[in-house]
Formats: sequence, structure tokens, C-alpha cells
Amino acid sequence: MIKKFVVAASVILLMVASNVSAQKIKVDSGSIDAVKSEKKVNIQYDYSSFGVGKFKTEAEYVDKKVSEYNEKEPGKGDKFKEGWEKARADRYQPKFEELINDILAKSGAKYGDNPEAKYTLIVKTTFIEPGFNIGVMKQAAYVSFEYIFVETANPSTVVAKLSQQKVPGSQMMGYDYDAGTRIAESYAKGGKMLGKLLLD
Repeated sequence: MIKKFVVAASVILLMVASNVSAQKIKVDSGSIDAVKSEKKVNIQYDYSSFGVGKFKTEAEYVDKKVSEYNEKEPGKGDKFKEGWEKARADRYQPKFEELINDILAKSGAKYGDNPEAKYTLIVKTTFIEPGFNIGVMKQAAYVSFEYIFVETANPSTVVAKLSQQKVPGSQMMGYDYDAGTRIAESYAKGGKMLGKLLLD
């Protein structure tokens, strides 16, 4: 009995450790040192190419969902597609900016719509797992990101490129039955962790 408990506890610890390490932000090239001293940084978002769940492309995922929902109820799939696309500007981006700015408030830095800033942060989504919550069972969403800092006046000049894998998104109280709510929490956590890195 004790042996089984020890094995189960070890497996849980390994899962937690691997999850934490997956979320770490990796500096792939360049340095963020120059950006750290800036009080204003512009943000742009790139959703040009990413997989969703078991689908290689976002288009494949959305087309499948639209077809399934419209079969059940005409028009439901079209509403899903509209909501999926609107969630970027309405939910994901505000969450990311709210959390990165909450963390950076003590430094006086402000990230957002700052086209006059010296540097621009491109938040590139590379993968989304929407997860699910059906009451008795749930799986957190997670999102993988690239964070690319470029010179605003010369976007081809990359100052630093970072990556962050499988950032989880769910709500502690379990009120995340909607995929958009779960995914938005991943963006929030991504913003929070990047903010902490920029403060170091």
C-alpha cells in the first residue's frame, strides 16, 4: 500500500515538474537587456500560423467545428466562427496586456498600443489546445507562444526572440466551460510570466 502511494506521488511530482518546465520562457536568440529600460513598448499579435488541438492548422479546426455545429443547429457553427475570431481582440489580447502591465507597473513600463515606441513586441501564437470542461471532467487549455522583440522603425531588425511552450489556462473555481475563457487565461499567464522576466 505504501509502495503504491510512493509511486503515485512520484508520478504526480514528475507531471507537475514537467508542466512547470514546459511553461518556462526560453531566450532563443538575442537579448532583452535593451528592452528592459524602455518605458513604452508597442505590441502586435501574430496569428498567421498555428495548430489547434489535433489539427495542423487553425482553418482545419474551425472548418470542422463549423460543420459539426451547423449539422446540430443551423447557424450555430457560423456563430462559433464569429466568436472564435472576435475572442482575439476582445479577450486574449486584453488579458495578456492587463497581466504584463500589472507586473511591470512597479517599473513604470507600459506595453500596448504604442506605435511611437522604440521597440515592438510581437506576440506570436504557435499552438492552441482549447481543452474542455464538461463538469465531471475537464482539461485545461494551453497555448504556446513566440515573443519577438523588434525595432519599431525597422521590423526586420530582431532584438530578441523568445519562446514559451504549453502555458496552461483554466479557472480555479471551475467556471471555465467556455473554451475562450480557458484560452484567455493562458494569454494572461503568458503576459504575467513575460512581465516577470522583464523585471529580472
